[in-house]
Amino acid sequence: MRFTALRRHITPQLLEASYHALKREAAPGVDGVTWQEYGRDLQTRLAGLHGRVHRGAYRAQPSLRAWIPKPDGRQRPLGIAALEDKIVQQAARTVLEQIYEEAFLGFSYGFRPRRGCHQALDALSVGLTKRKVNWVLDADIRGFFDAIDHDWLMKFLEHRIADRHRCTIAKRMRATLQAIKQQLRRRMHRPVNEVGAWLRSVVRGWLKYHAVPGNYRRLDQFRTQVERLWRHTLCRRSQRGRKRWTWPRFKRLARRWLPTPKILHPYPDQRFYATHPR
Repeated sequence: MRFTALRRHITPQLLEASYHALKREAAPGVDGVTWQEYGRDLQTRLAGLHGRVHRGAYRAQPSLRAWIPKPDGRQRPLGIAALEDKIVQQAARTVLEQIYEEAFLGFSYGFRPRRGCHQALDALSVGLTKRKVNWVLDADIRGFFDAIDHDWLMKFLEHRIADRHRCTIAKRMRATLQAIKQQLRRRMHRPVNEVGAWLRSVVRGWLKYHAVPGNYRRLDQFRTQVERLWRHTLCRRSQRGRKRWTWPRFKRLARRWLPTPKILHPYPDQRFYATHPR
């Protein structure tokens, strides 16, 4: 079974319940809004948030970077989401849990409602003492969110979710590149520095929005495609354009104007621990 039109389940009532489910003393995000401040005009704020979610106009804000010390002296990076983003995340989590909870097996305890590490340790203790066990395997995937393929992740989600409003990063990238291509044609004979400044603002905005863990390859692909589109436009400015704009010369121009991809958003576990501090 595949589920469609999930957005309609993000109701004002669910948003309000999600607000009340948040930690009231959690640190505020980049907007500086606390749980108490948001609640002073709660119904008006939630009505506006609900409208933006259903119009497709909602955009998450950048997460605030924070650091907490680890026992070995190092520091763990944390990303603190804005309070309104926490509300939307909690609401989306509630909807998706209704779908995926049915698929989880009983021995799965990670990030599930009313389950946690204590229940997992209890189950492990019972299994070790009541059953014949020869091996205990403790494993962790290093850099999982750095290497995860978002295309495959979306394909797995599509097995259960067929929301027509869902738009993958790949689709967004193709649409954005097509728009950039058209604009470059219109600006073909504008000064190079003027076009470079415009491209820098466009690329910087796209990279910031999509700079999530595991998406570096897609960010690099986007910048590379913008480079090719820009050089192709420059080569068409005159008959000598291709000879003038050799790749070595163009690379120097691209380094000057086009931002370098960087992962800016926090890892999912960092957001979770920031939202649910121990």
